[in-house]
Amino acid sequence: MNGSSETRPYRVLARTYRPSRFSDLVGQDATVRTLANAISSGRLAHAFILTGIRGVGKTTTARIIARALNCVGADGGGGPTPEPCGTCEHCTAIGEDRHVDVIEMDAASRTGVDDIRELIEGVRYRPVSARFKIYIIDEVHMLSRNAFNALLKTLEEPPEHVKFIFATTEIRRVPVTVLSRCQRFDLRRVDGDTLFGHLAAVAGREGVQAAEDALRQIVRAAEGSVRDALSLLDQAIAHAAGGQIDGDRVRAMLGLADRMRTADLLEALASGRIAPALAIFDSLYEAGADPIAVLQDLLEFTHWLTRLNAAPGDTQAGGAVSDLELERGRALAAGLTIPVLTRCWQILLKGASETQLAADPRQAAEMVLIRLAYAADLPTPAEIVRAVGGGARGEAQPPATAARAEAPEAAQPVPEDFEALVELFKSRKEMVLHAHLANDVGLVDYAPGRLRYRRGPHAPEGLESRVRRALDEWTGRRWSVEAVDGQDAAPSLRQQDEEREAMEHRRALDHPAVQAALEMFPGATVEGVRSVEAAPILGEAPQEPPTEADDDPDGEGTQGEPPR
Repeated sequence: MNGSSETRPYRVLARTYRPSRFSDLVGQDATVRTLANAISSGRLAHAFILTGIRGVGKTTTARIIARALNCVGADGGGGPTPEPCGTCEHCTAIGEDRHVDVIEMDAASRTGVDDIRELIEGVRYRPVSARFKIYIIDEVHMLSRNAFNALLKTLEEPPEHVKFIFATTEIRRVPVTVLSRCQRFDLRRVDGDTLFGHLAAVAGREGVQAAEDALRQIVRAAEGSVRDALSLLDQAIAHAAGGQIDGDRVRAMLGLADRMRTADLLEALASGRIAPALAIFDSLYEAGADPIAVLQDLLEFTHWLTRLNAAPGDTQAGGAVSDLELERGRALAAGLTIPVLTRCWQILLKGASETQLAADPRQAAEMVLIRLAYAADLPTPAEIVRAVGGGARGEAQPPATAARAEAPEAAQPVPEDFEALVELFKSRKEMVLHAHLANDVGLVDYAPGRLRYRRGPHAPEGLESRVRRALDEWTGRRWSVEAVDGQDAAPSLRQQDEEREAMEHRRALDHPAVQAALEMFPGATVEGVRSVEAAPILGEAPQEPPTEADDDPDGEGTQGEPPR
């Protein structure tokens, strides 16, 4: 190595790409506008408090505020500005953490009242060279009660040349007496799309080719923290081969499972198929996924599916996922009900805690998966109520679950019509295929052993082969399943149900009694229509059962009793 050449020490990405002006802050548009307007108008508070999760830019924002308040411009004659020049002596010194009038204090290590008294002693002295003497106190919630009390008086009436900027991750631990004396700014958790775009831009500047899947894995792991995301990207670049980052390397680095494999695992568990589920878990474990991380991924995926199920039109439910993952998630969500997803969540939540305490996490995780697969066939509370209400009595029979039946089962009868075929998929716990057949296809024609339909826009590729294989296995005969285009097809079963519900709703609205009720209560609406069996028709007296006298035309009664 040439002795005359100098090797510059490497700076991590989190420091290299630390914002130096408000416009560089990632995902904090509302805070930036408020601060810029306050500085431009000269309405400067004497104390600011910045709150948010780790790594969203609290300390960085505090330093930018310090630069904005003390900037004098390139010509030395400027005043406070929301766009600090970055070249004057104050901007440069603050950026290099060496300005004598900008004092930073870490309250996590200096929590006592003596530390605050030392700070207060310096408040009364004017700044050496800057316009304002600025105190930045990080993790201010760590100060003791006596330290907060010592700070209160100075915080309420500070000298005009002093500004306080506090930063905290736990705003609730800051006394109200302190909060009431500060102007508060909440720095948001950065959303997945914004953070993904930032990482992609940084990777481009670093000359690194990063796959979309890899960056989205990093975004999910960062949980909205820009600093954590850049640190993980730094680590991924170190693991990369030839300047290329792929999803497999990032998953191995983070000890995570492939999200699509997580979807396969949850689908197998929800169908009660233990053997395939354990095989998927084994492959994830052999690939380096931590058992606890697998359960946490299942928890996250279950929560995501529940959101997709509860609010199908929610555009934010996708988060930092690819279009392929979103399509797969929506298909799974359509086949699982909210009660089933809630039960999965509870089992996984309890199981994750047990696995963390277990001597062998792999064995504990497998027991959780087996428990979840067996629970797939348990009836929901609503189903139990319907069964009891329908007169179901006697000894409860154990459900015939695919998880327990490893031996071949007897062939199912061939469904007589398309509706029966779709119901067969539901009874066999193939909820994803059931959802696609009910929601995403329109029947062209059906005969036992042959199914032809027109695919809707959300029907996945390969649906025909999956349906055909399932029917061949269940019925013991060969099936022909074909998707055809350009032919007339019936609406999907879901569309037919919606049309029936709409027709019932219109008929209910046209009923005289309903119209009278709506006139009596202005503003009332009909939210739903139910069909109640054996209910008397409105305006008609209920029928009483016939008596013996009804069968006696002479009215003489029987056995000497008077006629009734």
